[in-house]
Amino acid sequence: MSIESTTQFKPVQIPVSQRIRERIVASKTRYHANDNIAQFIEPGEMDELLSEVEGKLRDVLQSLVIDTESDHNTQDTGRRVAKMYINEIFKGRYVAMPAVTEFPNISRLNELMIIGPITVRSACSHHLCPIMGKVWIGVMPNEHSNLIGLSKYARIAEWIMCRPQIQEEAVIQLANALQEKMQPDGLAVVMEADHFCMQWRGVKDMDAKMINSVMRGSFLTDATLRQEFLSLIKR
Repeated sequence: MSIESTTQFKPVQIPVSQRIRERIVASKTRYHANDNIAQFIEPGEMDELLSEVEGKLRDVLQSLVIDTESDHNTQDTGRRVAKMYINEIFKGRYVAMPAVTEFPNISRLNELMIIGPITVRSACSHHLCPIMGKVWIGVMPNEHSNLIGLSKYARIAEWIMCRPQIQEEAVIQLANALQEKMQPDGLAVVMEADHFCMQWRGVKDMDAKMINSVMRGSFLTDATLRQEFLSLIKR
């Protein structure tokens, strides 16, 4: 009497993060913490990614020797934190730029426009601690510039800032996005922020802030215009 045994092999499920990463690497595209990778994510994969991150965060909690089984406060922490990272504070990595309607400069506006302060929230890519601050934007349009609605400045700023990064690079990315959309004669971006990686840890200095700026076009070459912008935002 012979006994036949059959073994069924289940296909190995490749983690969604690996599938996304392979597409990025194949395209020879950079995927640093502050880069947008939305074009490499296929429909339905965001839910998979959330579940994968949830499992990894559960492992982190276990490695921190936190009893997530009997502690009612941490039973769902892995899921909550995963949703927070993917759907909120790092959202700018995983979704495309918000739709921005552009209008021609019919009235040929060529005077200084200032938008702000826009409240922004980000996270330091060194410690994943919050960065909380405000942004001011100065625009010198020309007759060929595209104009965008006031709320769109805030939407673009949020899209850029919702990524792990350093402030110095964040303002450059914001300036690049606005320059590409509007093509003005001059563009200025100033950001002032509190960094919890200094306030919450390390030196624990509660008063230090970081202020930096990006000046393009006429704001860079015209000292009077630059001074007018800087003096007005101080008010």
